[in-house]
Amino acid sequence: MSAVPVPLVDVRAQFAALRDEVLSRLAEVVDSGVFILGPNVKAFEEEAAAYLGVPETVGVANGTDALVLVLDGMGIGPGDEVICPAFTFYATAEAIARRGATPVFADVDPVTLNLDPADVERRITPATKAVMPVHLFGRPAALGAFAELGVPIIEDAAQAFGAAGTATTGVASTFSFFPTKNLFGLGDGGLCAFTDAELAERVRMLRFHGSKAKKTFEFVGYNSRLDEIQAAVLRLFLTQLDGWNRQRREAAARYAELGLGELCDLPADEPGHVYHMYVVRTPERERLAAALREAEIASASYYVVPLHLQPALRFLGWGEGSLPVTEEAATDNLALPMWAGITPEIQERVVETIRQASRVGVG
Repeated sequence: MSAVPVPLVDVRAQFAALRDEVLSRLAEVVDSGVFILGPNVKAFEEEAAAYLGVPETVGVANGTDALVLVLDGMGIGPGDEVICPAFTFYATAEAIARRGATPVFADVDPVTLNLDPADVERRITPATKAVMPVHLFGRPAALGAFAELGVPIIEDAAQAFGAAGTATTGVASTFSFFPTKNLFGLGDGGLCAFTDAELAERVRMLRFHGSKAKKTFEFVGYNSRLDEIQAAVLRLFLTQLDGWNRQRREAAARYAELGLGELCDLPADEPGHVYHMYVVRTPERERLAAALREAEIASASYYVVPLHLQPALRFLGWGEGSLPVTEEAATDNLALPMWAGITPEIQERVVETIRQASRVGVG
């Protein structure tokens, strides 16, 4: 009998115990007949704000729109520069370019893989309107260091809902509820969190065609609203998030206890890390990934073509060797199975598969 396949993220396992409650909440929305900007969206925005420790949040259609809306709300556009990492998902730089502004890439720290404050400082010019650090793989960026630079901070927190210390330093923070995220929906969804009330009000209008009440339109806006049906589920999942993040941290510690660190470089732990992904580094990535695949265990490598080398952004003029730490990370990162509630047995199987592959490599 072949082994049971192991996914990279098992979303269904994470909320299996809540299935009946999920269906009940979905039925309530269907029965209400209110699907757009209804009571669940309003309640979720309030509950998320309280959880994050910010005055206000605004629900939007997805995490990419969240970034674009914040940039628009800040008036960032042609002629402006926003500093961001190249070792992240395309949406970070795409949102900046979508606004007509210029993404300026800075390198990442070799340990955390988050944006390097020292390199950011070197790239600040009179055209710099914001710094956009990403809390990569669930690890909080060095927000204190960025705050000292005197440039507005937009936190791309798509991978880090619930990570300690996030959302309260930047003028705004953005989140994605894509189904693999720590706090996830049953489809697309996003959120903007604000420490600036005026910016929050502007984004709230921009998400709805630049209007407060669908009669007077003050801005050229967007149609980007969090669905009522997603908000209903997110309200339930938000009550579980602390436990889910704790389980992720326990799973990360278990990988270390199983001796994985003898076989590859583990992500350095810190108290705020919520392990959206568990990403190790190894020069033997391709061989280990092949062994995992043979054992029907999923793995993934992220940002193998960093943003500064992506075809759509070649017009910015970056070449190979421009961001050496980023480019090295692109060649050796490997994400292993991780979700809230992953069992010790699955983790043991992952580590043993890597151990056997390492022995073959040594031989």
